[in-house]
Amino acid sequence: MYPWGIMPEAPRPLCPRIDLAAADGRERLESLRRTLVSQGEMVSPAGRQRTIDVFGAPLTPRQVVEKICTDVRERGVEALLDYTRRIDRADVTPGTLLVPAAALAAAHAQVDRGFLEAVRRIRARVEAFQRALLARDVLVPLAGGGSLRQRYLPLDRVGVCVPGGAAAYPSTLLMTVVPAQVAGVREIVVVAPPTTFGSDNGHVLAACHELGVTTVLRAGGAQAVAALAYGIEGLPRVDMIVGPGNLFVALAKKYVFGDVSIDSIAGPSEIVIVADARGDAECIAADMLAQAEHSPGSAILLTSDTALADRVAAALQSRVAALERGDLTRDSLERFGAIVVTRSDDESAAIADELAAEHLSIDTVDPEATLARIRHAGAAFLGPFSPVAAGDYAAGPSHVLPTGGTARFAAGLNANHFLRGGSVIALSQRDLAEIAADIATLANVEGLTAHRQSVEARTR
Repeated sequence: MYPWGIMPEAPRPLCPRIDLAAADGRERLESLRRTLVSQGEMVSPAGRQRTIDVFGAPLTPRQVVEKICTDVRERGVEALLDYTRRIDRADVTPGTLLVPAAALAAAHAQVDRGFLEAVRRIRARVEAFQRALLARDVLVPLAGGGSLRQRYLPLDRVGVCVPGGAAAYPSTLLMTVVPAQVAGVREIVVVAPPTTFGSDNGHVLAACHELGVTTVLRAGGAQAVAALAYGIEGLPRVDMIVGPGNLFVALAKKYVFGDVSIDSIAGPSEIVIVADARGDAECIAADMLAQAEHSPGSAILLTSDTALADRVAAALQSRVAALERGDLTRDSLERFGAIVVTRSDDESAAIADELAAEHLSIDTVDPEATLARIRHAGAAFLGPFSPVAAGDYAAGPSHVLPTGGTARFAAGLNANHFLRGGSVIALSQRDLAEIAADIATLANVEGLTAHRQSVEARTR
């Protein structure tokens, strides 16, 4: 019996539940989907105040990025260091902008040997996978003795963004640098903010040294993206920028695209799990929490089994209390998570296809059959022994993946992104004669007589 006959309030669900059989079920799911697509533009009240403090006005994130990128393009190192001081509150000078080779070597010598051994094993797995899918030159012989060829050449210079705000990410180095090296990229520049989790982090620097990266810039955010894209004194511009980052890094990559290639415009991490009655509630809850702890991070379960939905909800409640980032994880699940009870397994698969999530986890009786019904996902993880963390850290494919529904048209980073394909046409006189009439026909239709005559000059 409770005092005064008052029953305690039931705990608020950690993760919202959406029943698609309910009248408002589809509307609630669509509202969540719109939130996931647009959350890259949201800024917290603290973030808005920080913008005012730095720029003296309540600029939007896009305005902030445009101003930073323009300043770095026009003023170079001076602007880069100015923004590093104002935003990261770090006093970096021209002499301390690049991490010395001695500091990279020292970090490598001091770091735990077990960490380096893990890096070497992971590197070998990533290399093996990336080499297996690397594009090779294609030669098509022609009847007249000529040939058509597609050749692939590596990019000269690539910039890698490594986050350094809330945690250190040596895994990002493995998942970006190694594919670039497999492709044959000659020069790789790493940028990381001058923080204890960024370019001042021993594990990050040790991983750079182990991978053979010698150029590490102590700068992050939009200002580092601009420095990579436009070049600064002593650091030529790169051909491509890859790697994750916060909102401002994502918007900066979008802003400089065209002056330089990019991998994607990534948003917060996300997972969609498709499960049936055989799903393991504890493993599903663990995977949902693993993405939510990125904060922000989205985690959605799709299942037609109400009993499994109940078990997962209970497992989330019990597991979140033991997490180091429990409060942040809880906030992510409340805002960007959902347990969606569908009307059938087919509906679960159809919704997963619509969401086109970064990570798709399938825990069903026949994962391959379920995957066959889902075309759109950044990366798929099949069965109870394929957690997303395996892809994040060690399996082989890169963990740089499309988010926010962009898996409808985008793919995860791989070695082929660092190759530039080009065709080579080498025709004999006979080969050209065989297609001359067709060229003339199209040239006449388009009114480009000089095109026709350039062929006629060789075939008359």
